[in-house]
Amino acid sequence: MSAMAKAKKGDLVKVHYTGRLEDGTVFGSSGEDEPMQFKIGDGSLIPGFEKAIVGMNPGESKTVNVPSDEAFGPHREDLVLIVDRNEFPTGIDPQVGEQLELKRDEHIFIVTVTNISTETVTLDANHPLAGEDLIFDIHLEEID
Repeated sequence: MSAMAKAKKGDLVKVHYTGRLEDGTVFGSSGEDEPMQFKIGDGSLIPGFEKAIVGMNPGESKTVNVPSDEAFGPHREDLVLIVDRNEFPTGIDPQVGEQLELKRDEHIFIVTVTNISTETVTLDANHPLAGEDLIFDIHLEEID
């Protein structure tokens, strides 16, 4: 009998996952139907998630804790902007929790409205999961 291949960098893998915060809030999953497919090491996913899959066998499941520095990084204060309300185009009424697209030069940033006062709006360009330690339940379906 040949030993089953373990997942390694460069492999195309299919995984089912559920991602949650330390308080149990689920922020993402692969869903019931199709597993998520990606190549280990191509940088499309957070480093801690990719690292967790290396060495797994197809059919294996595990739960991993991914610290924020291996996930979406720390929450950076320099990515929080406070802008005057009158800088918003007429007809735009920002709400706390809303995500907006900001255009600066050629770049588009997704920002979340985190605070509103009578004069200002606070926009946060951090990833919504920045600064969070994440927990993933991972099931490796197959290695292609």
